[in-house]
Amino acid sequence: MSETPNKEDELAGTEQPFVQHLMELRDRLVKAMIAVGVVAAALFFYPGPGQLYDFLAAPLVAHLPQGATMIATSVISPFMVPLKILLMSAFLVALPFVLWQVWAFVAPGLYSHEKRLVLPLVVSSTVLFFIGVAFCYFFVFGQVFSFIQGFAPKSITAAPDIEAYLGFVMTMFLAFGLAFEVPIAVVVLARLNVVSVEKLKSFRGYFIVVAFVIAAIVTPPDVVSQLALAIPMCLLYELGIWAAQLFIRHTKAPEDPQESGP
Repeated sequence: MSETPNKEDELAGTEQPFVQHLMELRDRLVKAMIAVGVVAAALFFYPGPGQLYDFLAAPLVAHLPQGATMIATSVISPFMVPLKILLMSAFLVALPFVLWQVWAFVAPGLYSHEKRLVLPLVVSSTVLFFIGVAFCYFFVFGQVFSFIQGFAPKSITAAPDIEAYLGFVMTMFLAFGLAFEVPIAVVVLARLNVVSVEKLKSFRGYFIVVAFVIAAIVTPPDVVSQLALAIPMCLLYELGIWAAQLFIRHTKAPEDPQESGP
């Protein structure tokens, strides 16, 4: 006489691995948060929140009229704005470790050819994002603020609000950081066979229009910042097409020996 299977016993073996995955995810998140907290504590003592804000505001302050300063229109802005910059800086400094925790959690479930695809994309996307932020800070800000101050009437004395400036900086950093991810998006679309490389090449003309439209929307209404965002996007699109061909060639899944002929 055959025994009827116990449904509770059948599910007992699948619960523990799922719980283990959740516990590992929790541990990875805790490690990432601890890393951000440690970096934030270190930045708090040196160079300090005030110095971090001075560094962030340097491109604007350098182009303000003689004697002009930035102002705070809210009572708590002098405290909250440097604190937000401290946390943002801590996250950016700890970002490689945070991404490493993400990679350590995902990597065991990937095949070897998938690891050859994902790990370079994680590293390159991080590097490109930092390059975009650095390009915005060291080149774009100086050109934009110089253009704005040169265009402003002499009768106007600029006194920007520190909280509004932080919002402007965050928007620009995010816009340029994501814009420099264009090669990653192109590689992923081509590698997943969503769009072929030939289609991407034929889409060049349309992408140029899209790049200038995006630049006109996310940047201030000046020609300098729009060109500074649109032109790199077009160049990075070409870089993405070239990189996609390399990735497709080097990250193919190995052929199944049972399917291959003699």
